[in-house]
Amino acid sequence: MTDPIAERLTVGADDEAREIAVLRRAGDGPCVVWLGGFRSDVSGSKAVALDQWGEREGRAVLRFDYSGHGASGGRFEDGTIGRWLEEALAVIERYAGPAPVLVGSSMGGWIALLAARRMAAPPSGLVLIAPAVDFTEDLMWATFPEEVRGQILREGRWMRETDYAPEPYPITRELVEEGRRHLMLGGPIRTGAPVHILQGMEDKDVPWAHAMRLVERLAEDDVVVTLVKGGDHRLSRDEDIIRLLEAVDGVAPRA
Repeated sequence: MTDPIAERLTVGADDEAREIAVLRRAGDGPCVVWLGGFRSDVSGSKAVALDQWGEREGRAVLRFDYSGHGASGGRFEDGTIGRWLEEALAVIERYAGPAPVLVGSSMGGWIALLAARRMAAPPSGLVLIAPAVDFTEDLMWATFPEEVRGQILREGRWMRETDYAPEPYPITRELVEEGRRHLMLGGPIRTGAPVHILQGMEDKDVPWAHAMRLVERLAEDDVVVTLVKGGDHRLSRDEDIIRLLEAVDGVAPRA
C-alpha cells in the first residue's frame, strides 16, 4: 500500500494564520475531497476507507484536518464555521483541481454545501453523510437548556460531555454566533451538482428528519437519499462503508 503525500498549507494572515495538515493521493479525477465532521480528523474510519478506495481505483483523493483538529495547528475552541470553511476552500483551490467530488460527514456536509456555492465552478457531485446543516443553531442552541445558554452568554463557553471521547469539549459563544452568518435552511440551496445523502434512521445527533429538511431546500438539484435502517450517526459499519463508496463512485457520472 502506498502512502498519500503529506502537505502543510498556511491559511489566514498574521495572527490568524494556521497550518493545515493535508493528505493527497494522486490519481484520475475528479478528485474526491473528504470534509470531516466536528472534532473528527483524517484518521477516522470513513476517511481512511475512502483513501484506500482511491488507491485501489486509481482515483485522486484529498483529505485534511480543520484547524484545532488532528494534525493541523490552532486551537479547537477558536474554531468557527467561517474559519473552517475558509480552510476547506483554500485546500480545495490549492490541491483538488477542477470540479471535485465533495464528500462531507456531519459538519462536513454543511461545509461542503457552503463550499459548493463559493467555488468558481460547481463540483462534480456531493455525497453527504448525516449532513449537520445549521447544527450550531438548530441542533445545539435551539436544544440547549436555559441555564446552558446563559452560561455560554455570560462566560463565552460551556463544556459539553460526549459519548465519543472521555473528556468534555467547549461550545463557544463565538461558534454559535458566527454560525448564524452561514445558516442555509431558511431558503433554497443550489449546488449545481448531483447530491447523494446517506442518513442513519437511528442517528441521535442529526435526526433523519433534519436531513429531510435539507432535501426540501435542494429542490433544483438531482438528489438521492439513502435512509439506513438501524444506522447511527457515524455510519461506519462495514455495510455503511460499502454504501459510502458506492455513492462516491456513482455521483460523479450523474453530473
